[in-house]
Amino acid sequence: MSMGVGLSKIAGWVEGEILGDPDRIIRGVGPFETAGPDDLTYAATPRFLKRLDETAAGAVIVPLKTPASSKTLVRVRNPQVAFAIAVERICPATRPAPGISPLAVVGSRFSHGKEITLSPHVHIGDDVTLGDRVVLYSGVMLGDGVTLGNDVTIYSNVTVREGSRIGNRVIIHAGSVIGSDGFGFASDGTRYHKIPQRGIVQIDDDVEIGANNTIDRATFGKTWIQEGVKTDNLVHVAHNVVVGRHSVLVAQVGISGSVTIGEHAVLAGQVGVAGHLEIGDGAVIGPKAGVAKSIPAGQTVSGSPEMPHRVWLRVQRTLPRLPEIEKRVANLEKRLKRIEEENGKAV
Repeated sequence: MSMGVGLSKIAGWVEGEILGDPDRIIRGVGPFETAGPDDLTYAATPRFLKRLDETAAGAVIVPLKTPASSKTLVRVRNPQVAFAIAVERICPATRPAPGISPLAVVGSRFSHGKEITLSPHVHIGDDVTLGDRVVLYSGVMLGDGVTLGNDVTIYSNVTVREGSRIGNRVIIHAGSVIGSDGFGFASDGTRYHKIPQRGIVQIDDDVEIGANNTIDRATFGKTWIQEGVKTDNLVHVAHNVVVGRHSVLVAQVGISGSVTIGEHAVLAGQVGVAGHLEIGDGAVIGPKAGVAKSIPAGQTVSGSPEMPHRVWLRVQRTLPRLPEIEKRVANLEKRLKRIEEENGKAV
């Protein structure tokens, strides 16, 4: 638990306005239902805002227009973002002490900045360059010619293969593989011949890669994960894909080769994207969608094959009624046949 920080200081961090006791000391953080008198929590939706008097938290971060209540409030523009900033300051993440373990294996011409941490059983290839305050946990393997920027954290059992370039403040979670060969094979009619994969992976600043991701190197050129991208666990990015700035790939997304994803796009869980397509800036693709054609900027689609989200909602409402509709259509066909037969006799 934190030694404690005054609420007025927290309000300064998040550019918030205090309604209540500015001298209250906060020592921890917690969820709305279980936070205690020394904790900070947040409420951003009507579900929680109407229950402010129920929480035992010492202070609650809330939206700007929230009226005063019996609780001490900190009003901000974006409660979730403000709470994230506060948590980072009140309960900072621990990191291992700097140093190179004698059980780490380091190749030739290794260069690095200050305060790096190489844990036991880290393997560093030749011609690798690390920036300042890099932390590599046990079992990390960096291939020849890999470069990492400042403040990079790579968790256990991650492989970063040769030539990969990783920017500043990047986090890669356990088990991910960066720079594996792209899935490239040419058939002569009887067997498949491997197409050499000679490109690299480039990951820009402030990217976070989830656990057990696979990001393939390019056939030629680069697979490019741009600034601020966030991926969930079990995401696959194929060769020569470009993921635009600040886009989000949720769990089990699979992206085929040479796809270009714009900025601020969101691909929900289990989305699959066929190769050589373009996903526009700000596009949103709903869960389990199968994307078979390019998606314009700003469009929200769902379903497999994908379709505009509003159309998909209508389809989902219709599906349970299909047996009833089929029965009604059959009855209408019988009635129409009888009418045609009667008209034929009349003639």
